[in-house]
Amino acid sequence: MNFPSELKYTKDHEWVSVSGSEATIGITDFAQRELGDIVYIDINSVGTEVAKEEVFGTVEAVKTVSDLFMPLTGTVLEINNDLNDNPELVNSDPYGKGWMVKVSITDLTDVDGLLSADDYKALVGA
Repeated sequence: MNFPSELKYTKDHEWVSVSGSEATIGITDFAQRELGDIVYIDINSVGTEVAKEEVFGTVEAVKTVSDLFMPLTGTVLEINNDLNDNPELVNSDPYGKGWMVKVSITDLTDVDGLLSADDYKALVGA
């Protein structure tokens, strides 16, 4: 499994890439493996401020539907529209082309509460 050290992680299996006051968010390699083949992504929150730990969308896999939880409070700037036609990008490239949303971070101190790659590895037993 892949755990890029430059990213931050959550106990809910999202990853966060922070650049200044913006963040890109997706689900981890671990999460996509647990879900199996992803067939549909439902995110309709562009322009909306979503509070930390609130649901901002869902991921539908062949076996289940799973909520996506916002790792930090922020306004959704962009949704990865490539996932509409190619949800399998989350399986094949979860840290690259399979990103979910880009947000403007409301409170940068939220970043301090995220897990490091080593902490996340320990959480999932890797």
